[in-house]
Amino acid sequence: MIVPVILSGGSGTRLWPLSRKLSPKQLLPLINETSLLQDTINRLAGSSEIDHAVVICNDEYRFMVAEQVKNTGLTSYEIILEPVGRNTAPAIALAAFNAMEKETETETGDSVLLVLPADHVIQKIDVFLNLLTTGKQQALQGKLVTFGIVPDSPETGYGYIRAQAAEASQDFYTVEGFVEKPDMDTAVSYLQQGNYYWNSGMFMFTAAAFLEALRQHAPAIYEASEAAYRSARRDLDFIRAGTEAFERCPSDSIDYAIMEKVDNAVVIPADIGWSDVGSWTALHDLGVLDEFNNRLIGDVKTAATTNSYVRAESRLVVTLGIDDMIVVDTDDAVLVAHRDHVQDIKKIVEELGAESRPEILLHKCVYRPWGSYQGIDSSERFQVKRITVNPGARLSLQLHHHRAEHWIVVNGTARVTRDGEEFVLSENQSTYIPLGVKHRLENIGKIPLELIEVQTGSYLGEDDIVRFDDVYGRHA
Repeated sequence: MIVPVILSGGSGTRLWPLSRKLSPKQLLPLINETSLLQDTINRLAGSSEIDHAVVICNDEYRFMVAEQVKNTGLTSYEIILEPVGRNTAPAIALAAFNAMEKETETETGDSVLLVLPADHVIQKIDVFLNLLTTGKQQALQGKLVTFGIVPDSPETGYGYIRAQAAEASQDFYTVEGFVEKPDMDTAVSYLQQGNYYWNSGMFMFTAAAFLEALRQHAPAIYEASEAAYRSARRDLDFIRAGTEAFERCPSDSIDYAIMEKVDNAVVIPADIGWSDVGSWTALHDLGVLDEFNNRLIGDVKTAATTNSYVRAESRLVVTLGIDDMIVVDTDDAVLVAHRDHVQDIKKIVEELGAESRPEILLHKCVYRPWGSYQGIDSSERFQVKRITVNPGARLSLQLHHHRAEHWIVVNGTARVTRDGEEFVLSENQSTYIPLGVKHRLENIGKIPLELIEVQTGSYLGEDDIVRFDDVYGRHA
């Protein structure tokens, strides 16, 4: 069987302000109504050889990832949590050790791992699935397989794979080398030579072959990853890799750690309508365009606007007389950039980070395992939030040292625990939670519970929470 290993750890700063550190691009619905992570999983539904997957993510994204995976057609999966980011080689190693463990338990033979970044777009899904057959055949022969995107332009933003030249077209080629992002003249020469492919970051190999290559060429990663997996523990639906061991692991990509060093790597040319969604310009090119070559999303009105991407997330956006522009509106930030300068967004994000600006971390709407909350208004000693609790979900039993809270139910039915007392609130009813009092909120209805929360106090930060009981295993 083929076991997809979906890497879901990046933050995607080049798509700021929509993508944030705690709301990364792979968890956003950028192309359609489902997220890129869900699209990655859903496109595998056409393969009869896939019925189980492994998703790798970090602790901060775990509940969002779990909720999104649950809402796909995938019924069997593992979610492995990295204590810290250590690049792709250690992440894949955790999945490989997990696969080897299952092979021993089930005696099913070699597991062929299909490594997929969670934030890519593939438009020719049938072609992609057909290539997996070739990939599996090569993997079962002990090869380390990578998929090289057939280039259609001299792209300087991607690394390249140099394949062995052949006189006739083949399904796969021996890898002769990996090359860094080239300048334009070099990229043009790669396109003309015909045996260079964009490095997609997608791979296939057996778990055993990968681990053997890792042991030979990156023993420090092998040993630390093995120790981290052996010391992993179950936490609800997650596998938490051992923190101490994984922190000792060197940080390296699979390309540098293994693929550039082995002599049994092959590349499968892939003309699959691929994009790594690496910029706003890429998103423009992926979308449905109007007659003026614009991609317009949300409440947008335009006049004399051409070749532009305009996205309205929170209000009406109007453009007049612009060309080759990127305009992205969110609740708390607006980006206006020329298409030729979108790669410089990373510099702006770095400046915002140096200033500790909250706009790089999360949106005003923040997702939690029980639902979400959205900031409405705030000042020095108060803030107002709109809180949504999913049916059947409940917050932790908690208290705050520095703030009191007023709750007004606007939709649904709530069970409130306050200082040992339990009572029910319905629409238009309210309650008050004094400072220092234990409390809990639960949705006992069948529709989302919505309420307005008014916080007052000397400190209103999210870290002023002391948890006594939590069904999601969180701590203060």
